[in-house]
Amino acid sequence: MTGELDKRRHPYRGDIAAEELRGRVDAERFVAAREYHVGAALADLCRHPRADSPLDTQMLLGECFRVYDIVGEWAWGQAVLDGYVGYVRTRDLREGFRTPTHLVRALRTFFYRDADLKSPVLMSTGMNAKLSVEKTEGSFSRTSEGYVFTKHLAGTDTRIDDYVSVAERLLGVPYLWGGRDSLGLDCSALLQLSLEWSGIACPRDTDMQERELGVEAEGFTRGDFVFWRGHVGIMQNETQFLHAEANSMSVTSEPIEQAIRRIRKIEGEIRCIRRLPR
Repeated sequence: MTGELDKRRHPYRGDIAAEELRGRVDAERFVAAREYHVGAALADLCRHPRADSPLDTQMLLGECFRVYDIVGEWAWGQAVLDGYVGYVRTRDLREGFRTPTHLVRALRTFFYRDADLKSPVLMSTGMNAKLSVEKTEGSFSRTSEGYVFTKHLAGTDTRIDDYVSVAERLLGVPYLWGGRDSLGLDCSALLQLSLEWSGIACPRDTDMQERELGVEAEGFTRGDFVFWRGHVGIMQNETQFLHAEANSMSVTSEPIEQAIRRIRKIEGEIRCIRRLPR
């Protein structure tokens, strides 16, 4: 019974499981979630509750995390944005969920102590972080984290149709396995972060994205997703390809034919091309 459910997206272990999975999985006990939000600039979501655990993904400031268990300094639960399950350090979480009013639309932005660019910097955060703006003072917006430059923000209902242009803003960002931030990201995170600007729900890993995004297509056009085993990127036009890749360890734009020749040596041939309905 449990073998049918993907543990990356269904919170269950042998000893504990989410209440909503009762009757679907075997566990010693079932519990209701407690809602938290990320209070740090960035929170790692790991496979195991220990410092040397593999990094599976990251959560951004303000994102909601449903907690089912606390294990020492780690909380086990599920990210609301994409359903990913794992362990987050409790120090990075704040109890309760706050509804964001704005998203960070700059590559990165700073929080200041006062509404003054010369005042001390308290922290920084990256693209797609979720903020709750309390009021605007001059060119700054006040949040619980500090003052942030208002032009770096956009309302949560703001949409940009051309998600490729969003991905292009991330050119040169370092490659980081499991990364999901403008300080470092991987290939599937590049796709996920870009689509969020268009209000398009996107799962976290490439195999999920290949199954769930768009429809199969032939040829190449701007906005197409090209999938190999374990890798994905976005077409900028009929010949140019954008992806976060380990060859240059960065987000790179290169001719698609060049990428195909290099990637086939590692991941084999292209598995499919997916296209969103126009």
